[in-house]
Amino acid sequence: MARSIMVQGTMSGVGKSLLVAGLCRVLRQDGYRVAPFKSQNMALNSGICADGSEIGRAQVVQAQAAGVEPEACMNPILLKPTTDTGSQVIVNGRALRTMPARDYFAFKRQLVPDIRRAYDDLSSRFDVVVLEGAGSPAEVNLKQDDIVNMGLAKMTHSPVLLVGDIDRGGVFAQILGTLMLLDPDERAMVKATVINKFRGDKAILDPGLDILRDRSGIPVAGVVPYARVDIDDEDSLSSRLDVRDRTAAVDVAVVRLPKVSNFTDLIPLSVVEGVGVRYVGSPRELGEPDLVVIPGTKATIADLRWMRTCGLEAAILRRASSGTPVLGICGGYQMLGQEISDPMGTECGGSIRGMGLLPTRTVFDSNKRQVRSGGRLAQLDGPLAELSGVPVRGYQIHMGRTTAEGGRPFCTLEDEDGNQCADGCCQGNVYGTYLHGVFDSGPCAQAVARALLRRKGLDPSDVRAVDLDAYRERQFDELARVVRENVDMDLVYRILEQGI
Repeated sequence: MARSIMVQGTMSGVGKSLLVAGLCRVLRQDGYRVAPFKSQNMALNSGICADGSEIGRAQVVQAQAAGVEPEACMNPILLKPTTDTGSQVIVNGRALRTMPARDYFAFKRQLVPDIRRAYDDLSSRFDVVVLEGAGSPAEVNLKQDDIVNMGLAKMTHSPVLLVGDIDRGGVFAQILGTLMLLDPDERAMVKATVINKFRGDKAILDPGLDILRDRSGIPVAGVVPYARVDIDDEDSLSSRLDVRDRTAAVDVAVVRLPKVSNFTDLIPLSVVEGVGVRYVGSPRELGEPDLVVIPGTKATIADLRWMRTCGLEAAILRRASSGTPVLGICGGYQMLGQEISDPMGTECGGSIRGMGLLPTRTVFDSNKRQVRSGGRLAQLDGPLAELSGVPVRGYQIHMGRTTAEGGRPFCTLEDEDGNQCADGCCQGNVYGTYLHGVFDSGPCAQAVARALLRRKGLDPSDVRAVDLDAYRERQFDELARVVRENVDMDLVYRILEQGI
């Protein structure tokens, strides 16, 4: 059976996911077969495994850092919020049903056997499993029947590193307060603390570290600086969504929907030299971009109503009528059509008029399509016509069937079973697709940048395709370097060896 170590945090957003990815990379570099594990994740960014299973994006990234294929057992429970009080519950990679929070809390103990089976499966096949908690173990209102923090640590007999975020301030109170609220047997499982996202001269911090050691009785494993690495983000806490810069040669505006999902689709485009990707939440922020993208969402109807209410829909319609290319991905594609209907109450029930930019209609049902796909863009019209025939790869993850009553397909895809089908729709300067990761193919991102530069009368010859896989590998290696230089890995290995 594998040895294990668990990373827990004093709150959400302290950098647990990134630290787990870094530890996975370091352990891989040191010759270990390592796998990530998070029993329950709540996030709208997800990914598709080779068998079509859906798991949290963070665990996909951590598996990539570990150099292994992502699997459903790395994240047996995924909660995708549909409202402020309810989520779609995904178990072992497949959608179970949508539940209000109160019902889920009463139900989740039934999922403990699924968690155990998933962890035991990984533990039987890997040398080390690096576990990630969620939120904080000191949320006393949630401690009963905990399956993701100290409850999971006890279940898997995993020693714990407790991480605090100094960037938000009050890191010593975060850590000491968390330890104070833990039960004695839980405190005994915390073997070291880590301070994350530090900026400045560490010597100034040293007196505080001495006090932290004295008052906690626990060693400080490291002070990790704010890591400047470009790695896919887990959810809407991402600082990526705060980008507002319009100075790049190619200005791409992405609508920051309230329930935005899989905004990581735009990362490959943002790494192309000369392309700037920014996120907008109002007509004033939209401005006059070179490309408008409406990304995925877990609440298509509600988010379309939000765009309508705040004036973004009208602003996008004006940009479209002026010739600006508009791209909708997944839920964004559904919004571009004539109508969205939800007869079974999959989201919120009823129907809503679409934006009317594409001749499509969408009907939600209970079937969820989850599959990796690849293929080529079809014969496109308008400002992105030169993308015609460009290879693409990605995955589909959506509920609802969209039928086109005109226009042309956006691409032709082939799933891993060799089945081919047309996907999406395009008409003039408006394009829609269900393919997440459409820009993951370097040639596609490169072709978009070239087409938009040429449209502005600029020279596109310097645009080079980005090898995204190689780029990500460099980012993981840089993250591993940061972890090695700032975390006492000898201590981490002793903790792994000694366990709890």
